[in-house]
Amino acid sequence: MRGPHNVWRLIRTGATFERTGAMKVALEAMEVTPRLRLVARVMGWPFKWLGIKGDPALPPVTRALTALGPAYIKFGQVMSTRPDVVGEELANQLRVLQDKLPPFPVDVAKASIEIELGRPVDTLFFEFSEPVAAASIAQVHSARRADTGEKVAVKVLRPGIERAFRKDLDAFHFAANLIEKISPASRRLRPSDVVAHFEGVVLGELDLRLEASSASEFAANTKGDTGFSVPQPHWGLSAKRVMTMGWAEGEPLGDVAAIRAAGHDPNALGERVLQLFLNHALRDGYFHADMHHGNLKVAPNGDIIAYDFGIMGQIDEYTRRVYAEILMGFIQKNYRRVAEVHFEAGYVPPDRDVDEFARALRAVGEPIFGMDATHVSMARLLAYLFEVTERFGMQTRTELILLQRTMVVVEGVARSLNPSINMWEVAQPVVATYVRQNLGPSAMLRDLGRTALVLGRFGPRLPMVVEAVLKRQAEPEDIVEAGSGWNAIGLMLTGGVLVLIGIVLGRFI
Repeated sequence: MRGPHNVWRLIRTGATFERTGAMKVALEAMEVTPRLRLVARVMGWPFKWLGIKGDPALPPVTRALTALGPAYIKFGQVMSTRPDVVGEELANQLRVLQDKLPPFPVDVAKASIEIELGRPVDTLFFEFSEPVAAASIAQVHSARRADTGEKVAVKVLRPGIERAFRKDLDAFHFAANLIEKISPASRRLRPSDVVAHFEGVVLGELDLRLEASSASEFAANTKGDTGFSVPQPHWGLSAKRVMTMGWAEGEPLGDVAAIRAAGHDPNALGERVLQLFLNHALRDGYFHADMHHGNLKVAPNGDIIAYDFGIMGQIDEYTRRVYAEILMGFIQKNYRRVAEVHFEAGYVPPDRDVDEFARALRAVGEPIFGMDATHVSMARLLAYLFEVTERFGMQTRTELILLQRTMVVVEGVARSLNPSINMWEVAQPVVATYVRQNLGPSAMLRDLGRTALVLGRFGPRLPMVVEAVLKRQAEPEDIVEAGSGWNAIGLMLTGGVLVLIGIVLGRFI
């Protein structure tokens, strides 16, 4: 599929970018090579008249992507989480990309539901509204279950959206391969990897069962979080193209006046949303990666409700510990330790000077902490940190970029609720608790116990392995290898000891 027939799609895309003025902005933001700029302009400028005009009220790149349709809008949303590729300024523009399209008819939505769930809509819901929200991939209706009367949100994929995305993904892959061939220097931006990452995100969103699964896992992780709730998916009313969830009733988190009128404290909500995000990222390693105002509400009881789980972030336990140590080092202004953590984690090549790196980190942290509380920004510090680490040879880590990007969004939400919030004071107890529970002696014992329990799975095989090794030692030709044989036995005995330790620790951990 990724052949010359995609040239027309690229010409149309280039023409739209030229007509809207987005071409120059995008090429400069990504700092592409002169050769690639020339090719892009040649493919766009002569065909400018074929481009789609778009909405002149929007910024150029947002205008072009919106005009080109759902796949391009979604691509812009995903790229808003990758300032390492598109630059910080353009990422900010893409972050506020208006993901709104004309809704499709309610009868079409009902027909899709009947096909997916195998029953007429009237037997499933006794109320079913016109679309309350229409986005690039799906639209949402409010409804009431026929069996319980509960108010729910029903999300339905746009008709033909899978085929449309396949076509555009095909063109994106073609463009990425073409860029890498024309300009080898552009490979530092990893165009093919970027498109592959986008494809993974989109394919996940085109199967609403996966989004329901994300919501279910997120709800299970956060069920003990005070002042936070997640609508539960209704599995019996969900399928690949339809997802039903509990209705999120409340005031939009971006409407401060309505929040005050409802009797809620915006300052407390600002602190809570930041601490919740850090808890989800550090404690669970699974966080909502699109926590902007449009995906958050305040319930009548004061709970923060999160919804729309199309983009979720995940970081492994080791990376969480590294991230927490880095944050804690900055909080304590222990720049030497922050530098050492980077080297220990392998983020910075070992041939670099740790003292020089620590001084560079001090230049990042001190100006931030010298600011007034209203300007102390964790997101800004992380952005500066990534700039410094890049200069010292740190490779781009997608999971940390997504984490940093989400931190920017969450910080913006918190400041809109409480402009004078001190981000570091609010974050400190969450980070300190995580460090205490996961980097101290109890954590070491817990890790040892887990390791021993894993080795314990091989316990039933240890006697047979030892017997086989001993038999081999009785054979003359294997006398030379006796040392290695006894080493093997030693390792097995060590494994046995660890198994016993694991059994003991298992009673206390």
